Amino acid sequence: MSQFQQIRHFHLSLKQILIGGLGSGIGLLGILFAVFSPYELDLPAEEVVFPPRHGDYQVRGWYIPRPGATTTILVCPGYRTEMSNVLGMSALLWKAGHNVLAFEYFGHGKVVGRSVTLGFREINDFIGAVAYAKGRDPQVRLGAVAYSMGAAVAIMSCARNTDVEALVLDSSFATHRSAVDYNFRHVFPLPPAPFFWIADYLLWWRAGYRFSQVEPLRDIARIAPRPILLIHSLKDSIVDPHDASLLYAAAGEPKELWFVPGVDHCGAYFADRAIYTAKVIGFFERHLKSNPRLHLVEQVPTERGKTETAGASSSLNAHLSEAS
Repeated sequence: MSQFQQIRHFHLSLKQILIGGLGSGIGLLGILFAVFSPYELDLPAEEVVFPPRHGDYQVRGWYIPRPGATTTILVCPGYRTEMSNVLGMSALLWKAGHNVLAFEYFGHGKVVGRSVTLGFREINDFIGAVAYAKGRDPQVRLGAVAYSMGAAVAIMSCARNTDVEALVLDSSFATHRSAVDYNFRHVFPLPPAPFFWIADYLLWWRAGYRFSQVEPLRDIARIAPRPILLIHSLKDSIVDPHDASLLYAAAGEPKELWFVPGVDHCGAYFADRAIYTAKVIGFFERHLKSNPRLHLVEQVPTERGKTETAGASSSLNAHLSEAS
């Protein structure tokens, strides 16, 4: 390899690690649930668009109504992943009696060529999806199934909004920095400490935020008492399985952690489709369809990390102004 090729390889690897290290692994999700459109699965899906909480663009999704449903499940793919890649799970949830809203984060799916972040601005898209689902039927109860970066976004979003009452989180990272660190150690045989100072500066310069502003680990405790199911593959080469343990330890009750051996990133579904599907559908059956609705008060974190109660509007504005 020439010196030029080595420099170019380092540049591409640095960019991939900084905000796109999950991209190579998320392609596995497409293998898991790959279909072309709702037509192939005979789903009565409507192609919809809706605005984010902040932003001058439209988020794409498929809304799949189920007559008589009392619940709607948001299905969220990850980094650079189209919503078609989660249609398999969406179909199973619809057959189990839920409305389904599958969507893709803006710039990560069919709409490309836009600078994306690793969860910072995507919070706006998730909150927009929540608002759309509630607008379609204000009486339904909401749940979410989210993958990888999408799972990290779901954690941070649901810490800021109480409408989603139950979450299944598959392969989430604990912090932006932990995701970068894990990918860096897989690519470069170098001490990571000097790199992080540079990477944090580059992230601020190119994307407008810092590592410390994307930390699901800091937010996950504020989801309680809403139930969480964390799923992670023990041979995950993209997100450190230890991140799942950290998130589980930080979360409040009720919570579940399911480690799946022998598969890579977002591969738990393929380990045993029947068990995976039964676990996810059973989770929503227990916590959305059978349990009474929780009455929650939104919490706004102060600068010192403590919380104070606030109305929904002020809570959303306080948290999402930095992500607009």
